Amino acid sequence: MSHPTRRGRARAATEQDIRRTARKLLVEQGPEAVTLRAIARELGITAPALYRYYESRDDLVENLRLDVCADLADDLAEEIAELPDDGMLQLFAICKGFRRWALTHTKEFTLVFASPTGGVGSTAGSALSRVDEPFGRIFLAAAGRVLARHDIVLPSASGVPDELRDDLKTFQESLVTVLVESDQGVPVEKIDLGVTYLMIQFWARLYGHVTLEVFGNYPIPMSKPDVLFEAMLADLAREIGLYSG
Repeated sequence: MSHPTRRGRARAATEQDIRRTARKLLVEQGPEAVTLRAIARELGITAPALYRYYESRDDLVENLRLDVCADLADDLAEEIAELPDDGMLQLFAICKGFRRWALTHTKEFTLVFASPTGGVGSTAGSALSRVDEPFGRIFLAAAGRVLARHDIVLPSASGVPDELRDDLKTFQESLVTVLVESDQGVPVEKIDLGVTYLMIQFWARLYGHVTLEVFGNYPIPMSKPDVLFEAMLADLAREIGLYSG
């Protein structure tokens, strides 16, 4: 077994320092503050020196995004580890945990989940679209347990709009890979376009609701947003033949 060289350990430590500083700037000032110049100033080095570790700002932001996603997944995994082995219970706990995290980590949420294409963190995209990453995996593993162990109402593949089929087929392939690797006992043939469409709709409603709340974009003031969120989850549960409790 090979061991890291002293130079390798020093490089890894510097990379961690850079990302730790970038995360600090992100949390304290927002995504726009994460610049190579600002990081270099915080670390007492020159901005060009950072290019020895990251090819560009986008490269650094992508690594920062991965750090945030991994931390979110770790937090949620720790939370559901204390729950019974019930996919439905765990799936809705993940939904609630995601909302709670978003409301208490608004800058990180903005970077990972709300940066528009071509804007700050343009490489970020949607974390769930990268289903092979930690957050996507933990979300889909719980969904897989629901598919494998509960009698839910699955939409027919024939009901998927023709215009969406090509896009959904690509996502379907990723879903099959992750769910098979998560070893939840989901029959591969069950992951048809109807199930894929259901997954997209579920995520869109969850993500859309949380985004509206994080940015205060409800069309009316909401004095009890918790109740509205719980009602949305209950609606989702009823639509697929489950109950969120």
